[in-house]
Amino acid sequence: MKTPRLFAPLAAALALAGCMAAPPQAPVDQAVVNPQVAPLPTASDDGLVERKPDLCKASTYTSYIGQPGSVVPTLGITREYRVVEYRGIEPQEYDPNRIVFRLDSAGNISAVDCG
Repeated sequence: MKTPRLFAPLAAALALAGCMAAPPQAPVDQAVVNPQVAPLPTASDDGLVERKPDLCKASTYTSYIGQPGSVVPTLGITREYRVVEYRGIEPQEYDPNRIVFRLDSAGNISAVDCG
């Protein structure tokens, strides 16, 4: 009876289970067992290395924390901004120049940051 050709790990598992004879073992190549892994690249000067904490000047609007979210359109903001409702869905694209007003469960501004 001819032994069917099986994927090596499957053949080994079947042999352990007693379903078929163990396949012949090939010599182990040390280069395959212990491959050399290249070190991870380090951060360079051309990428984003540190997050700018207040690039959008959100700190100028922190005095509105605690006020209703309806006050945001009346602030005369000329740059892009976003109002995120309590437990609302927020898109995940990050813009460090956009002002983000976060509302609490009562609809009041609870935080102002960039994003």
